[in-house]
Amino acid sequence: MAAAQPRLPAGAAMVRRLARGCWSAFWDYETPKVIVVRNRRLGFVHRMVQLLILLYFVWYVFIVQKSYQDSETGPESSIITKVKGITMSEDKVWDVEEYVKPPEGGSVVSIITRIEVTPSQTLGTCPESMRVHSSTCHSDDDCVAGQLDMQGNGIRTGHCVPYYHGDSKTCEVSAWCPVEDGTSDNHFLGKMAPNFTILIKNSIHYPKFKFSKGNIASQKSDYLKHCTFDQDSDPYCPIFRLGFIVEQAGENFTELAHKGGVIGVIINWNCDLDLSESECNPKYSFRRLDPKYDPASSGYNFRFAKYYKINSTTTTRTLIKAYGIRIDVIVHGQAGKFSIIPTIINLATALTSIGVGSFLCDWILLTFMNKNKLYSHKKFDKVVDTLDQHMGQRPPVPEPSQQDSTSTDAKGLAQL
Repeated sequence: MAAAQPRLPAGAAMVRRLARGCWSAFWDYETPKVIVVRNRRLGFVHRMVQLLILLYFVWYVFIVQKSYQDSETGPESSIITKVKGITMSEDKVWDVEEYVKPPEGGSVVSIITRIEVTPSQTLGTCPESMRVHSSTCHSDDDCVAGQLDMQGNGIRTGHCVPYYHGDSKTCEVSAWCPVEDGTSDNHFLGKMAPNFTILIKNSIHYPKFKFSKGNIASQKSDYLKHCTFDQDSDPYCPIFRLGFIVEQAGENFTELAHKGGVIGVIINWNCDLDLSESECNPKYSFRRLDPKYDPASSGYNFRFAKYYKINSTTTTRTLIKAYGIRIDVIVHGQAGKFSIIPTIINLATALTSIGVGSFLCDWILLTFMNKNKLYSHKKFDKVVDTLDQHMGQRPPVPEPSQQDSTSTDAKGLAQL
C-alpha cells in the first residue's frame, strides 16, 4: 500500500491554487457560445437597443454631425469696414472723419454718438476735480506737495484753493487746466446715427481644403452703391444700417447712444464642401457684448485730445470724452468634406456599439431573470484539450452541473 502524501499547510495550498489559476488564465482560450433563449420580452429589449443604437449613428452621427467628413474650424479671415453718413449736434455738422475711430477701418470700429468737451486746456496750475478721491481740503495742511494720485489729473502743489464754482476747496494740481470735472459742454450726435451705413467686407480661406470665398458676390463695380443687406433678397450686399444692427441685437438705440456699448457682428461660415460653392453662404447674427445690467462695467467711452497753438506760442488742447457704439466683427466657421478615414472609423464604432444590446441582455439574464443560474450553466462550459491530458496534466474534476449537463440539456433548453 502506497504511503499517503503529506498534506500541505493551508497557506501553501492557497498559493498553489492561485498559481494554477494564473497559469490557467494565461494558457486558456475563451470563445463565445451561442444559446437561443426563447423569451419575447428579452428579445424585444435586445432588438430595441440595437435599433436605438443604429438610429443614433445613422441620424445623429452621420446626418447631423456629418462624421463621415474631414473638418477644419477657424478659417483664415480678413475684415475691412467703412462707415458713411453725416449727423448734426446742436450747432455743428459732423462727418465720418470726426465721429469714426479708428479711421482706417478694421474688425473693430467705434462710432461716436455723444461727446463731453473740455475746451482751451493749457499747462498750468488749477483746482483738482472734486470727483477725485480725497481731493477736497480745508487748508494747505490737507494737501501734500508732490503727491501724485493715479486717478487724478496732475501733481499736487501743496496749496488748498477755491473750486471753480461754489464754496468748496480742493487741492491745487499742476496739470492741463481747467481739468475735466463733469460740467463740460455736452453734444449729442445720435440724432441721425441710425441711418449711418457700415460696409463689412469679409474674405475667408480654409487652407486644408484650399477653399476661399468672400461675402460680396457681384462683379459689378457700382453694385455696392445701390444695395443694402437683406438676408432673403440680397445676402451678398454687406452694407448694414447702424439702426438695423442695434435693433437686431435687441437694444434701444437712444439709450445705447447716450451711454455707449459694444455690439458684436458675428459672421458664420459653415460650409459643406461636398456640395457646390453656392451653398457656402455667410450667416450674420448680432448681439451686445458688454454687460448691459452691470453698472460698473456697462457702456463704452474713451478720451482723446485735439492740440493747437495760440499766437504760435501757447500749446492748447481740447479734451473730448466720447461715448459711442463699438462694432466688433467676429468670424467663425467650419468646413467639412468627405474622407474615407473618419468614415471607416465611425462605421467600425457603430458596428461595435450594436453589440451593447447583447451585453445588456446577458447582464439581465445573469442578474434579474428567475432562471439565471440555469442560463449561467448553459452559457459557460470548460473543455480540456486531449493534448494537455497526454502531456500529463490532470483533468479537472467536473462540477456537478457539468456531470449532469447531458441529462439536463433537453429539460434546460425547454425551460429557457
